[in-house]
Amino acid sequence: MHDNADLLGGAGTTPLEGLVDGLARHGFAVAPDYFPAALVGALREEARYKDRHGEFHLAGIGRRQARQKDTRVRSDRTCWLKGDSLAQCQLFEGLESLRLAVNRDLFMGLFELESHFAIYGPGDFYQRHVDAFNGNNGRLLSVVLYLNESWQSGWGGRLRIWPEPDATSVATEVEPRAGTLVVFLSDSIPHEVLAATQERYSIAGWFRRNNTTADWLDPPR
Repeated sequence: MHDNADLLGGAGTTPLEGLVDGLARHGFAVAPDYFPAALVGALREEARYKDRHGEFHLAGIGRRQARQKDTRVRSDRTCWLKGDSLAQCQLFEGLESLRLAVNRDLFMGLFELESHFAIYGPGDFYQRHVDAFNGNNGRLLSVVLYLNESWQSGWGGRLRIWPEPDATSVATEVEPRAGTLVVFLSDSIPHEVLAATQERYSIAGWFRRNNTTADWLDPPR
């Protein structure tokens, strides 16, 4: 098992190329310091501001009518991103470059992004799961950006990744250091958020296919 996935990007002359190649090779990839510290800091402060003003809520599992809140499975709090700040727009611009590169090189047909802030308090966790739900689900590629300042290994809070749904051995654990971007296939890469001793900030997002029809809006607004 790799410690913090320093080598889990792929070949390439840029971090973006490394992410795409890592996805092709492993189904997941990790890029430390992918986004600049100033942007990560602005997003972290925005999350703290929204939390102080009551905009975060206990996260649920499932979708639509099947959605429920179960703290035995996950205990984090979330707040959806709407692109209503300069920092969010800069983040979306950077992730749009990733979407275009993945579509060009891996032909995944990524259409749009949905994303939220996530805050894990001390002791909070998210059990092993995959991001693509059973049935009609458009999530294809998951992304996680860490916002934590000066994170220490002893605080815990790592992202544990398995290489495939039936795997019994862990592929890697990623420390939630500021600026690190993790990408993985939503329907085939199980992962788990381990408990930490400190408050932990991140942004989770999912690139989706276009499932909207005349009678069905997906994702629901």
